[in-house]
Amino acid sequence: MAYLLSEVVVIICFIALVIVLFDERKDYLVYSFLIVIIAGIFTAINIEEARELESYVDAIEWDVIFFLIAMFAIVEILKEALVFHYIAKKIVNKYQNNIRKMFWMICSISTISASIIEDLSVAIIFIPIIIETCKELEINPRPFLMGMTVCINLASTLTPFGSAENVMIASYFEIGLLFFLKYVALFFLIGTGITLYLADKRLLKKELTKKWKTPQEDRPSQTKNIDTSAMEVVDHAVLGEIHPSKKVLRKNFLGLAIFIILLIVIPDLYLAGFIGLLIFVFLNPRKDKKGKKRPNVTEVFRKADYKLIYFFICLFILVHLMELNGFVLFVERQIQNLGINNVFVLSIIILLITSVLSGLLDNAPVTVLFLPIIELFTAGHPGYEIPFIIAMILGINLGGNFLPQGSAADMMTLELSEEFSVEGVNYKSLVKVGGLFALLHIVIGIGYLALVIYVFPI
Repeated sequence: MAYLLSEVVVIICFIALVIVLFDERKDYLVYSFLIVIIAGIFTAINIEEARELESYVDAIEWDVIFFLIAMFAIVEILKEALVFHYIAKKIVNKYQNNIRKMFWMICSISTISASIIEDLSVAIIFIPIIIETCKELEINPRPFLMGMTVCINLASTLTPFGSAENVMIASYFEIGLLFFLKYVALFFLIGTGITLYLADKRLLKKELTKKWKTPQEDRPSQTKNIDTSAMEVVDHAVLGEIHPSKKVLRKNFLGLAIFIILLIVIPDLYLAGFIGLLIFVFLNPRKDKKGKKRPNVTEVFRKADYKLIYFFICLFILVHLMELNGFVLFVERQIQNLGINNVFVLSIIILLITSVLSGLLDNAPVTVLFLPIIELFTAGHPGYEIPFIIAMILGINLGGNFLPQGSAADMMTLELSEEFSVEGVNYKSLVKVGGLFALLHIVIGIGYLALVIYVFPI
């Protein structure tokens, strides 16, 4: 009875941690620490390992944490250097006389960008630029926003650093960029191509014959519930008040090229991340109190948002406690009790369960929960690790399109569309469009798994 009680308490704590993450009225750190302590106390009553500090330290995937710290700092540097703002404005200026080409280029470049930097940052950068441009051209930005938002979730499947969840998967199973390029890139190309074609024919074509103009007074002075300082930089860049230096741009594009090479040749992501961070710090020196430019990583670390870092640390600990209480093994046994021993069917089950849960919840806790479950699956089917890993990568990243709350980029699209009074972009329409595309992507994913397992067996 005591074991059952501790297991129930830990599961409740796990759910509570996810809920607290999205409640901005509460201090996240206070409640997350409280939740972890409660779960730890109830587990320690029955399990001796839960009383040892080393157990909690070992439960945290520190290489994931260190890589995320480095990536958040790099993204902060690139945002300040306006690298991706420059790319977005270049696309708009070059293709604004050909709406269809502009649609394809914006969606393609934003998607590729989201495979390198955080999808939320891509949304913050591209959405205001898209809306301002469409306002000038008097066309509804709805198809651009919908197409970009749907494709951003596909982008996460392309690289091990395309999302924090991919970082965890890559670290846990010791796979790198070459694995993603070899086993997932083809799905990305097929999925993105079909998505853009359908978005062009079903969404964009309808709007090309219409005129759209949002009233000037509807233009927001600031956006709520997001980093307003970052949005101020974006807003000025959109209006042309900030022009990135060509010298700074060249240096950072060079830094990006070097960083991508490092991610390919260095198997340890965290090491590549910190070397890349040092490169960007030296390429972007900051003025000190005397007015001299010097490399300054301290200032970068101060500006980066570490909320997600603390969230992952608490998640790792809670899932470890769930393992100690036997919940992870229980879930794995329930799937085994279905009597299914076919690798293809098991891969589909993994794809469906992770995608549905990622649509209902944030995909981070789903990832942390399923990592040990997938490991148990691979142990029971030696030689078939790759299909299971591919299924998890696809499920975790594709599920975000089912419901807006499953993706930070989707929520940002809703937020900014409301602020800019974009016609036809609301929760209901995003659920409808995103849900249909999510189903399409899952069908493509099932077909891709069949291709991997049966046509080109690994």
